[in-house]
Amino acid sequence: MRAGITGRQLQVALGVLWLIDGVLQAQPFMFTRGFATQVVAPNGQGQPGFVAEPVHWASTVISAHPVAWNIPFVAVQLALGVGLLFRRTARLALAASIAWALGVWYLSEGLSGLASGQASLLTGAPGSAFLLAVLAAAAWPGEDEAPARWLPFAWAVVWVGGAVFQALPQNQGTTVPSELLVIAEYLIGVGALLRPTRTPAVAGGLVMALVFWVTTQDFGGIFTGQGTDPNTGPLLVLMAITLLAPSAAGSA
Repeated sequence: MRAGITGRQLQVALGVLWLIDGVLQAQPFMFTRGFATQVVAPNGQGQPGFVAEPVHWASTVISAHPVAWNIPFVAVQLALGVGLLFRRTARLALAASIAWALGVWYLSEGLSGLASGQASLLTGAPGSAFLLAVLAAAAWPGEDEAPARWLPFAWAVVWVGGAVFQALPQNQGTTVPSELLVIAEYLIGVGALLRPTRTPAVAGGLVMALVFWVTTQDFGGIFTGQGTDPNTGPLLVLMAITLLAPSAAGSA
């Protein structure tokens, strides 16, 4: 049976997201030192040395020549987006996007704060760059094949991991009782591993991701002139839609 959502369709969706990232990176603010000092550098604060030092190095290098560095940043992201839109270049673009996304996740996003213990799905953990890499790996089959069968497990890791981080003392005190968030995130993650509960669990995660995106992620700051990407909300929605497709719902 033909996949409800194919790997090729997922590639195209990722291509659109990379184009959006490229356009956001081309905003005037990104060509100033402020991108390095106000966007990149803070991601290393409160982190252990193996995260803080590379982020500090990246911000220092970029701030020295912001225009010279940001031009290739924009070009690479736009090239990844265009490459994913065409079948002939999709596989090369997928491989390049995984490498680029993981580099951004480490050197710019500072692993989205995971090493500090203060990460939260509310604010964008485990990081938009990381999720772009995961979805690119899931889209690797391409053409008419379904995305990778391990995607429900990846979804479970994200949401159960989010529940674990949300349960830490430093992440208490949200507007919603933390206990409810922990339980909801745990059930959304574990529920995706079982066929009978996959659909309601993933649907619940889709709704919650949208709520996070609007209320606590502020649409990734894309309307501020300083947002580099839409944050994790849209990526979790894309993952959910992929999992809710008939073929994904019926896979192991």
